Amino acid sequence: MSEASNPPSERQSLSVAVLMGGDSEEAEVSRSSAKEVGAGLEATGHRVSYVELDSSVAGTLVALTPDVVFPALHGPPGEDGTVQGFLEMLNLPYVGSNVHGSALAMDKGLAKAVFRLNDLPVADDLLIEPGTEPVAAEASVQKALGERVVIKPLRQGSAIGITLVANGGELRTAISDALAFGHGVLVERYVSGKEITVGVLDLHGSEAYALPVTEIRTAPGEWYDYTNRYTPGKSEHVIPAPFEDALNTRLQEIALIAHQCLGMRDFSRADFIVTDDAQIVLLEVNSLPGMTPTSLYPDGAAAIGMDFPALVDALVKSAFDRGSGN
Repeated sequence: MSEASNPPSERQSLSVAVLMGGDSEEAEVSRSSAKEVGAGLEATGHRVSYVELDSSVAGTLVALTPDVVFPALHGPPGEDGTVQGFLEMLNLPYVGSNVHGSALAMDKGLAKAVFRLNDLPVADDLLIEPGTEPVAAEASVQKALGERVVIKPLRQGSAIGITLVANGGELRTAISDALAFGHGVLVERYVSGKEITVGVLDLHGSEAYALPVTEIRTAPGEWYDYTNRYTPGKSEHVIPAPFEDALNTRLQEIALIAHQCLGMRDFSRADFIVTDDAQIVLLEVNSLPGMTPTSLYPDGAAAIGMDFPALVDALVKSAFDRGSGN
């Protein structure tokens, strides 16, 4: 790798390949994140190349020999460990969690099993295996959880394919739609409350810590779905969330434990529901939080005085300091 032996403090800049796109359901979101990441890195003096996740990606990266790869990717294969393993085979340092942490976080069922082992608060759920007939799946869900549920494809992000059945009703179509993504479906008991998120910053050589708690507000009767995530003005991010200090502290503690028990590194973002009586439900952890103009993680970093260029600069330097194969 070019100049890889020189520590960042002695260099003006790093050469960074920003991976983007691909063929996932979140490819356009990925390209939006990549544009922001690249601009932030250039603002801090790094040399940026944008690399599309396509059939020529290996040759492109070998030719570039970047100091660091920043996977600005969302959903499979960029967030599930596949790309991470590919980058390790190329011996390239990269931002974010390794194969193990990425794969665990992406699989909602496996992640929840780890959360339960660590006594973290999660909602009751039922896993539906691939190939299950929707009629039989609906009957199983109604028996185990009732009719007020949330139906989620097992390995998708950005709320893609999720259906909230908050008031009961027919579940079969939503289950069928979620099964079409492959890998199975996670159905959780519906929990009413405020939507909350907490980022974790875990730079190489430093102690991990949780960012301020963020409350996500959407229009009445709506939730933080794909449209509300990526349309400017469709959601409000309140930082810090207007809870008692003890509740905010507990949310940060849970986010940090979830990050650590999944074996994550650099950064992550945990999503929660907090009920009206202050009960906490951990939903999932995102291994590559969005970096679009409407994304939550950069807002959390800004709340501690770390603007976007400083954030992405810290992340690429963390990956560079860690090196490849670690």
